[in-house]
Amino acid sequence: MRGTTPSWAKSYGFTLIELLVVLSIVAILLTLATPRYFQHLERAKVAVLRENLSTTRQAIDQFHADRGEWPESLEALVEAGYLRAIPRDPVLDSSDAWNLLPPPDLESGQGGVFDLKSTAEGAAQDGTPYADL
Repeated sequence: MRGTTPSWAKSYGFTLIELLVVLSIVAILLTLATPRYFQHLERAKVAVLRENLSTTRQAIDQFHADRGEWPESLEALVEAGYLRAIPRDPVLDSSDAWNLLPPPDLESGQGGVFDLKSTAEGAAQDGTPYADL
């Protein structure tokens, strides 16, 4: 019985080759999954931006319909209860970076906020500039 290993001396660990194979498989899977993750992250930011713009525009329109004037700022919408908080621009990760547009009918003498747009540079994956959403 020479050359056999006693039962108490058996090792139940992994060999270096087995570990390298597993790490290689994990690395290949990560190189395939990482770009898709970032694409989904970008799409999610654009979806949140569209939703924030839509909700804020609805609040601006409701404010105007109720009071007959445009809100002076986004803070006025929050103070009046039309919004809970000033929405964030998820692309810039800021709630202070909105481009606030005045009403188109300047002859009425009203100031205030008629619309808002993102000030983020670049475009969404569909080619639409962030400022045009």
